[in-house]
Amino acid sequence: MKQNSHNLKQAYIQKKKLIRARLSDFKRIIRDADDNRLFEELAFCICTAGASAKMGLRSVDAVRDILADGSLNKLRKRLDGVHRYPNARPVYIVHTREYLKSEHNFKIKDLLKSFQDPLQRRDFFAKNKNIKGIGYKESSHFLRNIGFSGYAILDKHILTTLYELEIIKSPKPPTTRDKYLETENKLKEFADNLGIPIDELDLLLWSEKTGEILK
Repeated sequence: MKQNSHNLKQAYIQKKKLIRARLSDFKRIIRDADDNRLFEELAFCICTAGASAKMGLRSVDAVRDILADGSLNKLRKRLDGVHRYPNARPVYIVHTREYLKSEHNFKIKDLLKSFQDPLQRRDFFAKNKNIKGIGYKESSHFLRNIGFSGYAILDKHILTTLYELEIIKSPKPPTTRDKYLETENKLKEFADNLGIPIDELDLLLWSEKTGEILK
C-alpha cells in the first residue's frame, strides 16, 4: 500500500501538468460552451456507457452535425458499424434530447447552474428516467467533462485500482446511490491522504491503467 501510494505520487509529479491542462479544458466548456455543445458531451457519455471512452468519441464524431435535430433513423445509420449498440444508443439520445427540449427548453447550461448542491445536480441526471442510458458513473463523467469538480468516475479502471490498493473489498461497480457515494467517499479520503485533488487523482488513476489522459 505504501509503495503503491509512493508510486502514485511519483506518477502524479510526472503527469500533473498534463492532468491540470486537461481539467482546465473541461472548465472552459461550462464557461464558454452553448447548449448544443453541452448536449454533445451528454451524448458522449450516453455512448460511452457500456462501451468505452474511445467508442464514445468515435460515435459523437459520427453524429455531431445531427445531434441537435437528427431523426432516430439518421442517428442509427450513422452509428451502424461505429458503436456496439447502434440501435439502442440513438433511442437514448433522441429521448433525452426531446425531454430537454420540451421540459427545459433545451437550456442545459441554465439547468446545470440552477443546482446549488453538487449531489442534487448529479442526482438529476443519474436518477431522472428521462435522461436515458446513464447512471451515477456517467453522470459524474458528464459533469466532470464540462467543468464541475468533486465527482468520482468509478469506472472499471478506478475500481480495480482501489481494490488492488485494498481501499475497497470488491472491484464490482456499485449498484445503488448509497454504494456509489460510499466508494466515492473512500476515494476522496485516499485523495486527501495523498494530497492530490480528487479530480486530478481520478484522471491519474485512469491514465495509470490505460496509458492515456482522455476524457
